[in-house]
Amino acid sequence: QLQLVESGGGLVQPGGSLRLSCAASRFTLNYYGVGWFRQAPGKEREGVACINNSGGTTYYAESVKGRFTISRDDANNAVILQMDNLKPEDTGIYYCQKEAYLGVQSMCRSEYAFWGQGTQVTVSQ
Repeated sequence: QLQLVESGGGLVQPGGSLRLSCAASRFTLNYYGVGWFRQAPGKEREGVACINNSGGTTYYAESVKGRFTISRDDANNAVILQMDNLKPEDTGIYYCQKEAYLGVQSMCRSEYAFWGQGTQVTVSQ
């Protein structure tokens, strides 16, 4: 099974930063586009940031533009989501997903059948 593992979540105050990692096991992640999605309590899952396989194209949801940065860490077979100036509305479980065919915008707007365990991000005083 091609598995992605999310890590790096935690509790942070508003205005703080977190760095999430999406690491792949048993396959090479840079063959795929990768997206970060989040699900807030009582809300549907949404795509927040997606990157193509080369790292040259990215897409961000309007709510995170200018605050989140997605990048590839090919040396560690991972994709990173750097989250700065965090707000309480960023609270949720963050998941990553891989995509072989769709472009970044389509990927971030797609639904997927299978998800990993995700990592919890809580932004609170």
